[in-house]
Amino acid sequence: MKKDDLFFLAGAVALFAPFFLFPELYRCYEEANRAHPYILAFCKFAVLATAGESLGLRLQKGSYNQSGFGLFPRAVVWGILGLWIAGAMKLYAVGAPMFMESLGISGVAAAMSGGFSGLKLLGAFSISVWMNATFAPVFMTCHKITDAHILQNGGSAKALISPLCFGALLGGINWKKQWGFVFKKTIPLFWIPAHTLTFLLPPQWQVLFAAFLGVVLGVLLSVAAVGQRT
Repeated sequence: MKKDDLFFLAGAVALFAPFFLFPELYRCYEEANRAHPYILAFCKFAVLATAGESLGLRLQKGSYNQSGFGLFPRAVVWGILGLWIAGAMKLYAVGAPMFMESLGISGVAAAMSGGFSGLKLLGAFSISVWMNATFAPVFMTCHKITDAHILQNGGSAKALISPLCFGALLGGINWKKQWGFVFKKTIPLFWIPAHTLTFLLPPQWQVLFAAFLGVVLGVLLSVAAVGQRT
């Protein structure tokens, strides 16, 4: 284990341990989450999803940051994407159970606000399937575009104000990998089960858990990159 790994672990402990050690801090978090859910969503994704990409870089290249990687613009972009995800989660959390109700499966919408049950599991699964079958591919492609844009700008903050050349960036995507691994494998095998679990959690924890999944995303993308080279 390198010194950077110890710093990374120490940072993770320093970030989360106070919420377990000081109940008042946890209550403040819950209050802030209720009052300002989208501000908190921005912060959660900016920190956790960026940490996931940094961890992915560590697995690929042996370091958590390097010239041109662009930690700061990545954090800003992830924060903005986090707002999009938080809004989508609310939309699908209401819409998918209502769709199930329209099919004659009554009680799904009410079950989503109650304790664990078969109906709640069915509702969470339906939310996850709809979200990952429709929203996820668009989101993943947009993330790929912004990622390439940051790299094109050498990881500098200039990427945040420079126009995106969507046509060129779309054309530069490795669609074989994007379809064969990111869409075809990670969505059914990981994201649908993971988001089913997400929507079984209390609402105040759902966006935070989704942001934690951003850490997993960084690892998955690093695995895909390594697999592409072999």
